Formats: sequence, C-alpha cells, structure tokens
Amino acid sequence: MYLAKRLGLLAAAAILASSPNAHANPTSINILTGGTSGVYYPLGMSLSELYSERIADSTTSVRATKASVENLNLLQIARGQLAFALGDSVADAWKGDEEAGFRAPRDRLRAIAGIYPNYIQIVASKASGITSLEDLRGKRISVGAPRSGTELNARAIFKAAGLSYADMGHVEFKPYAESVELIEKGQLDATLQSAGLGMAAIRDLAERVPITFVAIPEQVVSRIGSSAYQSGTIPAGTYKGQANDVTTATITNVLVSQTSVSDAVAYQMTKLLFENLDRLAEAHPAARDIRLERATSGLPIPLHPGAERFYREVGVLK
Repeated sequence: MYLAKRLGLLAAAAILASSPNAHANPTSINILTGGTSGVYYPLGMSLSELYSERIADSTTSVRATKASVENLNLLQIARGQLAFALGDSVADAWKGDEEAGFRAPRDRLRAIAGIYPNYIQIVASKASGITSLEDLRGKRISVGAPRSGTELNARAIFKAAGLSYADMGHVEFKPYAESVELIEKGQLDATLQSAGLGMAAIRDLAERVPITFVAIPEQVVSRIGSSAYQSGTIPAGTYKGQANDVTTATITNVLVSQTSVSDAVAYQMTKLLFENLDRLAEAHPAARDIRLERATSGLPIPLHPGAERFYREVGVLK
C-alpha cells in the first residue's frame, strides 16, 4: 500500500513538472526604448516579439520612455532588463555624472552590444534661412526632452561650436514628433535630433515642408573631446529634398542590461539579436548598420557575462 501510494505521488509530480503551467516564475523581459516616433521604439518592439517567440517561458513588454538617461536609471533599480542608450550617456551613468542626470555611479549596468550609430541631425525649415551652426543664434530650436541623450548631445555640440542655449532666441525641450510638428506650424525654426538615419519624424517633415540640414564640421566634433563622438556623414538622398551629403557627428548606441538578469537570458538575448538582424531591419532601416564584428568595440561599461559567452563562442572575443 505504502509503495503504491508513493509511486502514485511520484507519477503526479512528473505530470506536473511536464505541464506548461509548471513554471511559476516566467522570465520577464521589459525593454526600455524611447519615444514612439524615434528608432529605439520600433526596434524594441521587434526584439520583444522575437524574445517572446524564442526564449522559453518568457513574458516580454516594451516601455516608451524619455530614452537614454531615464532608461539607465531604471535599469539600475531593476525596472527593466534591456534598454537602448547612447554611448556617451552610458559612460556618464557609469561614472555617476550628476550634471548628466546620474546622482551616483550606475554600477549595475552591463553591456549586451554596441549597435548602430546615432547621427546628430540638425534640421531647419528652409524659410528660417538657417544654413550653419552660427545661424542658430537668435533662432527658435528644440533640443529633445530635458536631460535625454539627445539633449546632452545638443549641449556638447553647441559648446564645441562656441554656442549655448543663451544664444538662441528660444529653446524648447520637446521629443521628436512634437519638435517637427512645431516646425511644420512655423512655431520653431530648427530641431536637433539624435537618431538613426531615416527616422520617421524627420522623414515626415521632409515630405511636408522644405527643410535644410545643418552640417557639423569635423573640427567641431573633435573639439567635443570625447571618444564617444566621431565624425560621420548623412548620405545624400536619405530624406526627401536632401541633395547633398551632410557632415555631422555620430555616437554609438548601446544595448544595456543589468546584473540581476541571468547569464542564460543575457546569452539568449545577444544570440537572438545577431541571428535576426534582417528581421530588425524590417522594423527600422537603422538596424542595417549593426555589425557583429564591432559589437564589443569601445564599450564604456563591462559586458554582461552572458553576452561575453556568446562573443567568445563566435570568435569576436578570444
């Protein structure tokens, strides 16, 4: 009797263990992005769908945020498992740069991958007459949400060009979509936006009103004094009416995780990212610039051990 009863209990346990509902604690993957009109959000949505399909027992979600600074602060308190952020903001977070929005070092951050570069895109209405950085003096400009990665980029660019917010006629701190809407209405002259090429907000603006792209010369980029900033080019034809290449500054975006994310999950997130770049490019063309061979180059924070395992497997790290 005792043996029969024990065998019955073991059989019941085996059935429960094989049941789809046996895993009481599914893995939560909350992806922190940016505004819905930027590049982070559609790429975050694509990753969320991918991870939901391919990472067993996972539940995924996407949160639209003010982007880099907010994302990194949320990761530090484990309010997300993966986030998009600009490389210079990641470096500031690791150091605990209070002026950049980090009251203490964000020491729980761990890198998953360096991904595509952001391009600083300064766009002005043709009617404003703005054709150079110096022409921004006395004009109305939007520089992104306060203390966002974009706004920190604006401060760095203007300082290197010998400008400040005080030199502008009026400064708005609006996200992408609101900024271009105000330009279209004639209530702003220009906006500085930090994003991948072909971003929706600028593409839509170019379809509606004549615009001018303001170049950021190489000498201005070099005066920023940070290795996070490199000189780059917005190729002619990226947007409607853009007949010529535009010299500008670029900054690498980083996918960031944190220490409470398991090595196994971080490994899977990294592996699935690089095995599905074509799928991400369907969500936004900026993903075409993601390269496995440069995913670990110049990262300002340590790699997550799970990501490091993947890079060693594929030979990116020896």
